[in-house]
Amino acid sequence: MSNRKYNFCPGPCTLPVEVLEETQSELVDYHGSGMSLIETSHRSDAFADVHNEAVSLARELISIPDDFAVCFVQGGATLQFAMTAMNLLNSSNKGGYINSGHWAKLAINDASVYGEVYKAWDGEAANYTKLPGNGDIEIQSGTRYLHITTNETIGGVQFPEFPNVDVPLIADMSSDYFSRMVPWDRVDIVYGGVQKNLGPSGMAMVIIRKSIADEISKKLPTYLDYRVHISGNSLYNTPPVFSIYVTGKVLKWLKANGGVKKMAEIATEKSQVLYRALDNSDGFYSSPVDVSHRSKMNVVFLLPNQELESKFLAEAQQEGLENLAGHRSVGGIRASIYNAMPFEGVETLVSFMDEFRAANT
Repeated sequence: MSNRKYNFCPGPCTLPVEVLEETQSELVDYHGSGMSLIETSHRSDAFADVHNEAVSLARELISIPDDFAVCFVQGGATLQFAMTAMNLLNSSNKGGYINSGHWAKLAINDASVYGEVYKAWDGEAANYTKLPGNGDIEIQSGTRYLHITTNETIGGVQFPEFPNVDVPLIADMSSDYFSRMVPWDRVDIVYGGVQKNLGPSGMAMVIIRKSIADEISKKLPTYLDYRVHISGNSLYNTPPVFSIYVTGKVLKWLKANGGVKKMAEIATEKSQVLYRALDNSDGFYSSPVDVSHRSKMNVVFLLPNQELESKFLAEAQQEGLENLAGHRSVGGIRASIYNAMPFEGVETLVSFMDEFRAANT
């Protein structure tokens, strides 16, 4: 579409145009039913087909083993900060956390309400610009899990590989979900809000090792109990129908465009184009992130001063480059280049960056 802008928003994310157009074409009359799918009963055969296809595609795309359940849970990743701890922590164990930045800190705060937690590594001293190696992570006795945020959307740091430690991982993958494969032998739970890389806001996709349900012995509020979602196939209550519906279409688009392994290759290529522009700018643009932990999803950078950053954002917007402002807590510039961001969008941004630097130095 000629009037589409390049949307670098960190979430809600940019979505494939093909998915948006297909959704539009079905919205009023879904497959000749005379009504929209989002008006149809979530117990209907039509929705069951949509739901089951989304689960099947998710399993196929990131090779989810049979001993894991795929659950669609409302509340986004934020609810999972508490829900993971509520379900897995008890008086005889504790949770270890990698404090990698904004989202990790929120996870730690919420988990601490429900059990004993500690920081197995703390990035505060480095201003959250790098991540630990395996040897930097200190696991205490009695640890049930190590929680990691695989990609910090705000700070622009990303684990190049999942940590290899002696306890199971819980991984918040909100902003690099389905852009990389998962080492299933290392994890017990993987979760992420779909609105950062997979679909519209409104839910988290939570992938849970089924045996976890056997460990839970305490009474929990019904919706916050993983046993309920696993046994009920995410249908305890009315599910987030629209989010599941569109996410399923995005998953189908991912499959048609080479799958997750191909997305990982493209993510590397797109991010390298942007980082080269930063590194070759003679210091006009600078990334605060350690080179070995630079995110392939959220590229953050600074200009020489705030006045130039404001000018950059205003002129970028005039060129159809939207939502490039860094998070309000850190400022600067942030380009979120999720799966559906076309290569041409990154190239257009780099071209603008070159022109802006030439005009302002």
